[in-house]
Amino acid sequence: MYEGFDDSSSTKKTRYSAQLIIAALNEAPGIGLTIAEMKDTLGEIPVLVVDGKSSDRTVEIAKNLGAKVVCQDGIGKGDALTKALEHADLNANYIILTDADYTYPAEYVPAMIKVLEENPLVGMVCGNRLNGQVDKEALHNVFHIGNMLLALAHNMLNGVPLQDPLTGLRVIRAEILRGRLLKSKSFDIEVELNHLVERLGFTIREIPIRYRARLGEKKLKVSHGVTILKRILLETAY
Repeated sequence: MYEGFDDSSSTKKTRYSAQLIIAALNEAPGIGLTIAEMKDTLGEIPVLVVDGKSSDRTVEIAKNLGAKVVCQDGIGKGDALTKALEHADLNANYIILTDADYTYPAEYVPAMIKVLEENPLVGMVCGNRLNGQVDKEALHNVFHIGNMLLALAHNMLNGVPLQDPLTGLRVIRAEILRGRLLKSKSFDIEVELNHLVERLGFTIREIPIRYRARLGEKKLKVSHGVTILKRILLETAY
């Protein structure tokens, strides 16, 4: 098990353990840089890659960097996380979720873990792309507007006040995910995680992050916004 230290205090160091989970589908351009940057930042953290039957070198690259790779049974990001929970070390303190396309800088993860270390009532810390620095090519206008509209719907309908509820960079307490049967199969998984954390009585914090242009082909389509909106409505009725 990976063990890290919060060295924010010169007189006190706290020990924690963490597991990194990455869902991937044909992410050869970005998966290697994503894993390498996380390891450079956090040390030899265990990496679990859930592969959606990639036809490129995604699996080979991930394995060469020491990642454990499992193949998901179905399709979609939510389905990948369900598969990950069957193989992840949920005895760790924290589960780190990031995308495989090198959009989320690893440099913010230690600060996210620090928030959880210092605040036992916080269940999840999210990287806020919409209040940070976004590369010009990272969020095209239609997707930026879509993110803003879905965030508005999320906050108005569900009462979970987040500026960027759909971000892919998260650190969550592993205890929250133990024994959970997730319902989401696609990009609506972030909405479900938000509500799961809140329903269990924890709060969610956001920190501003820089968001880079993705490497490789974009998977998110406008049609996925409908799926996300449906999940927002379903969680409202829960």
